[in-house]
Amino acid sequence: MKTKKWLSYPYSLWMGIFVIVPLFIIIYYGFTAKEGGLTLSNLALIMDPINLKALWLSLELSIISTVICLILAYPLSLILHGMKLKNNSFIIMIFILPMWMNFLLRTLAWQNILEKTGVINTLLKFFHLPALDLINTPGAIIFGMVYNFLPFMILPIYNSLAKISDDYVNAARDLGANSFVTFIKIILPMTLPGVVSGITMVFVPSLTTFVISDILGGSKVVLIGNIIEQQFKTVNNWHTGSGLSLVLMVFIFLSMAVLAKYDKESEGTKI
Repeated sequence: MKTKKWLSYPYSLWMGIFVIVPLFIIIYYGFTAKEGGLTLSNLALIMDPINLKALWLSLELSIISTVICLILAYPLSLILHGMKLKNNSFIIMIFILPMWMNFLLRTLAWQNILEKTGVINTLLKFFHLPALDLINTPGAIIFGMVYNFLPFMILPIYNSLAKISDDYVNAARDLGANSFVTFIKIILPMTLPGVVSGITMVFVPSLTTFVISDILGGSKVVLIGNIIEQQFKTVNNWHTGSGLSLVLMVFIFLSMAVLAKYDKESEGTKI
């Protein structure tokens, strides 16, 4: 194995250039002022009412989107696993297929569907029903997050289910456990690592997204990702943008640490 360590060098180089270096740049700008010198004022800007409101709204929408994805993904994964399809790659392809289309195009497509003259309101108008204000609302952003990130919740849960040996389930049934008890005592604890991975993979991009909120939320719904983007691209203030990014990273690290704790506890769960 030692002789094959060199195979990891290209990846280490990639990580160093595109992860470590940008991270140090963000830290540098986040803790320095335009005039030079160390400062914490860039991080303290998160307490500005506008930034604080955007941060809490981002957390709220991210949590709601993650919960909806979990509610949709877990039963669907159970159904797919129960179908006992021989070719698992077919299942993967079903959920990967929409992701072959560009992320931006998918979101723009939903903008056309949800807008006032879009498909949904056109159908409502055809049936002489009142039009709905769907676009530029927090609901539209949640819908976009769920649509784009749902596959990231389904796949890890489905993989966890596929790894459960039928022997565990059959043994529980032989000992008199009904379907509900088997699910609570056997299936759910053994799929928690997949659930934790899915929550992480949905929550983190939902919290940091700015494209979905920009397209489906317009200027009426501003998330912390939009404010950070504006600081870099519009205001050209890398110091403020980096400071707010560091605060956002703290929330991401905290959520990942909590989820990792539950992931370790689930690994030690006794059946």
